[in-house]
Amino acid sequence: MTDKTEFTAALTTNAEAVTAVLDALLKESDGHENRVIEAMRYVALAGGKRVRPFLVTASAELFGVDRGRALRAAAAVEMVHCYSLVHDDLPAMDDDDLRRGKPTCHIAFDEATAILAGDALLTYAFEVLGDAATHDDASVRADLVVALAQASGQAGMVGGQMIDLYAEDHEFDVPEITRLQRMKTGALIAVSCDMGAILGKASDQARHALRAYAHDVGLAFQIADDLLDVEGDEAEVGKKTGKDANAGKATFVSLLGVERAHEQAEMLSDQAREHLKVFGAEADPLRELSVFVVHRRS
Repeated sequence: MTDKTEFTAALTTNAEAVTAVLDALLKESDGHENRVIEAMRYVALAGGKRVRPFLVTASAELFGVDRGRALRAAAAVEMVHCYSLVHDDLPAMDDDDLRRGKPTCHIAFDEATAILAGDALLTYAFEVLGDAATHDDASVRADLVVALAQASGQAGMVGGQMIDLYAEDHEFDVPEITRLQRMKTGALIAVSCDMGAILGKASDQARHALRAYAHDVGLAFQIADDLLDVEGDEAEVGKKTGKDANAGKATFVSLLGVERAHEQAEMLSDQAREHLKVFGAEADPLRELSVFVVHRRS
């Protein structure tokens, strides 16, 4: 495995490359519609760790995929992620006014513009994937579109968000919270790995190993998120903390306790790395990410 500092540098370099692609894709206009483009750029270019794009590019590297193509797919995933954050922050959802240390989109602009910006980011993601610049094989492009759509919609992220809203007024146990988070958070993380494999026309065995890895990383990521809401510093995290407890929401931490939640996250991280044995040392960046998501402070 690589040095921690080396991995952090690689994560930053990849994030900067994805940001550059997003910057090039989100061209401003001279028309009145430019306000929504400004809002899209405000959200998509705000920085962040770009964990999901890293999963796309690191998985694609396992199969020798052209980096430019991988970065386009990674940018599409990040657009979907950013759209979900914009809508999640709205008053009708989590009603947050801070994201990545900056005012949320509906605060910086207005609610209507934020909704439209989210809608536009979501639809543009599929335009990017469907473009021949992402891959010259139309069947690969179609597979990318279907995979991301399934992970984003009612059977994935959106469905998980609906369950999360339902959970505010109902008591959930650990299996129910696990299913909620596999859909709301885990589905987009899992498809990020799968898209790298799709770009590389990987074998079923390789795709299965990456999916298993991503499912464990996704849950570890969410447990770490729940822990940050309890233990994190608001200035470091970049958003309000303590919201889950204040809302009385069931989380991995509220159900397991802090100590067991830490143990569970570590176990999932270890388990995720086991799934990568088939790839050898080339999968070290993915192994490092499984450690990073558990120990991150934001």
